[in-house]
Amino acid sequence: MKPVFALVGRPNVGKSTLFNRLTKSRDALVADFPGLTRDRKYGQGVLGADEFDDEGRSYLVIDTGGLSGDDAGIDEYMANQTWLAVDEASTVLFMVDGREGLTPADHLVADRLRKAGKSVFLVVNKTDAVDPEQAKAEFYQLGFKDVFAIAAAHGRGVTQMISALLKTFPEDDGEEDEVPLEYKDSIRIAFVGRPNVGKSTLINRIMGEERVVAFDKPGTTRDSIYVPFERDGQKYTLIDTAGVRRRAKVKEAIETFSIIKTLSAIENSHVVIMLLDAHETITDQDAHLLGLVLDAGRSLVVAINKWDGLDEYAREQIKVKLEVKLPFLDFADKHFISALHGTGVGHLYKSVHEAYDSAMLDVSTSRMTRMLQTATDAHQLPVVAARRIKLRYAHQGGNNPFTVIIHGNQTKRIPGSYKRYLMNYFRDTLKLKGTQVRIQFKTGDNPFEGRGDKRATLSPSQVYRQKKKNPHEKSNKLSKKKR
Repeated sequence: MKPVFALVGRPNVGKSTLFNRLTKSRDALVADFPGLTRDRKYGQGVLGADEFDDEGRSYLVIDTGGLSGDDAGIDEYMANQTWLAVDEASTVLFMVDGREGLTPADHLVADRLRKAGKSVFLVVNKTDAVDPEQAKAEFYQLGFKDVFAIAAAHGRGVTQMISALLKTFPEDDGEEDEVPLEYKDSIRIAFVGRPNVGKSTLINRIMGEERVVAFDKPGTTRDSIYVPFERDGQKYTLIDTAGVRRRAKVKEAIETFSIIKTLSAIENSHVVIMLLDAHETITDQDAHLLGLVLDAGRSLVVAINKWDGLDEYAREQIKVKLEVKLPFLDFADKHFISALHGTGVGHLYKSVHEAYDSAMLDVSTSRMTRMLQTATDAHQLPVVAARRIKLRYAHQGGNNPFTVIIHGNQTKRIPGSYKRYLMNYFRDTLKLKGTQVRIQFKTGDNPFEGRGDKRATLSPSQVYRQKKKNPHEKSNKLSKKKR
């Protein structure tokens, strides 16, 4: 079993920076901003062969939110996530700030860690501008025997620290880890929407535990959290994302990075569940976010949350608004749910599987060509410049989104209405649900293109021989003009 290290400490002591350093990634958001991390975030690191042994050692790292000592509001939820990570970990890395020195909050965290009964190592961070031994001195009064001085931002002392920690663990026995990362060959589902629509609440409802921080305040989630999940033998990876607001309302720089993380999560997913708030009107921002999902080509399921408590008239009004404001979502299933109480949540699985299977469908070239022939026979292509456009054959160009490549002549002149007709025809014939169909046209090269120009350009010797062979050709042309 791999060693599992939980990074614990006050806000802004450098836990996320060390997480990125240990995992050699940029998965965790990092900024000079206290309280940025709020959820548990998992990552995997490997200490290479040249640094430790012949085969290298792998380990798991859990990044946690800062412990502020406040038991009210969102800090309470963040603290609960931190202590859950401590329970899952085999070793706790208690991080403190070497520049600020020892604080009363550090004493409180140390007392709580001693009661947890875990193996704890003290890590003094931000020692790049001070003497490491002097920075460690005052922290020995916390009572921890093993103290490491590092500079996570620059990597100083990090390799020596993780090497010493791994020596305290036996070799990996190959057993499955209790804390799994993203499952391989899983269906990746991204939950997106505006702030405070219930994305984190829905994930917690699906998981059956408080896996991510869900709080009645917009902007609670700031980073994209990947959560492995298994149900009825099927493996999933649930991706909780930050809420996306209108650009005019994005004022903090960290919110910009959160949006970038959300867009990256959409690209990495197979299926996107778009959450709308039933108690609020459908806004232009909802339509814009849906447009981003469609541009990425991801399969889509729409969930209208907070459906409980609405009267029949309000529900009918919402359904009408969906048809009027989002008519381009006719291919996506729509579910009316309550993430808080679990109403309708179970029905999402069927739509997710249908959308995933449709996006990953493989169709032979012969079948695609037959469908193309049937479609053009039922609805003839238009005539352009006295020539009818001809489509010769079709084949599949990719999955997620389902892509059809059609070869023919004059394809650049095919009107948009006929392209939409073909998209709908392929989707209806193949019975695709929850995924859009993309069509790409390719025109074959004309082997005779430009050949007439080459004939017209003759060399001087060719012109001389032609005149010598037909000396009366020019006079004949003139005599015809006179007639």
